[in-house]
Amino acid sequence: MNEHDGRTEQATDGAQVSTGTPNEKAPAPNEKAPAPDAAIPELVIISGMSGAGRSTAAKCLEDLGWFVVDNLPPALIPTMVELGARSQGNVARIAVVVDVRGRRFFDNLRESLADLEAKNVTRRIVFLESSDEALVRRFESVRRPHPLQGDGRIVDGIDAERELLRELRGDADLVIDTSSLNVHELRAKMDAQFAGEEEPELRATVMSFGYKYGLPVDADLVVDCRFLPNPHWVPELRPYTGLNDEVAGYVFNQPGAKEFLDRYTELLQLVATGYRREGKRYVTIAVGCTGGKHRSVAMSEKLAARLAAEGVETVVVHRDMGRE
Repeated sequence: MNEHDGRTEQATDGAQVSTGTPNEKAPAPNEKAPAPDAAIPELVIISGMSGAGRSTAAKCLEDLGWFVVDNLPPALIPTMVELGARSQGNVARIAVVVDVRGRRFFDNLRESLADLEAKNVTRRIVFLESSDEALVRRFESVRRPHPLQGDGRIVDGIDAERELLRELRGDADLVIDTSSLNVHELRAKMDAQFAGEEEPELRATVMSFGYKYGLPVDADLVVDCRFLPNPHWVPELRPYTGLNDEVAGYVFNQPGAKEFLDRYTELLQLVATGYRREGKRYVTIAVGCTGGKHRSVAMSEKLAARLAAEGVETVVVHRDMGRE
């Protein structure tokens, strides 16, 4: 607390600021006023047992717009919060994953938490728990050793980790037992805690492509527009692409084109609802024609516009346009 003649005033964010004294010298007209206090980011610390789902929980917060740092040494957490406060609101929420991979620094966590409390940083600790049986099964399924087992068994590493994390578990604001949860159920629990009343966002990439150049390897859904007549065989349209109004008009004046767009949009609405429910946040829709120049480009543009109108954050990519 800064003191001037023993007089202080409570600021709106809970920090105490000086009111000054009557004899203080007023700033000169050309003197810059002090910058307002930077907004302190909200902080979540994710920890818990190895194999209990820390990475899934962190990824869920990342999809919800949090700035996530994995395996940050605890001593650097206050520094990270400071940097976030200087970001002018660009980093308003920070999630930090702290675990036994950084066990050399783990003793500094208590000191860091005390430092954060002294600075009035709002922080929550999320602890991922799981039964010994579930953890052993998960480590055996991926054929990886527990980070603390050394020359012993997996259960020896689990016992050592429980003892190391016992105090932190007691301080946790939220403990999630993932023993019987799958990935989607864990994401749903995290969404329920941190997404608020807003429905989780779905981001879509609509990509046009040409079949003669191969299928996009990152496509979740593939749409085939080769059932429509090809503008390539119309001499006056051949030089242009599906971004041209005349080409797009030709494509959507063909029988079935508008009906296909309407019905596929309805299908995507159903799929999008399921994706959100299952925790999927990103989808790539590949729209193909022979060369990726006319039909797929026109259909991609219309489909992306429909998705954007439904509130889906959409990016359009024309992978093969211009390759001819």
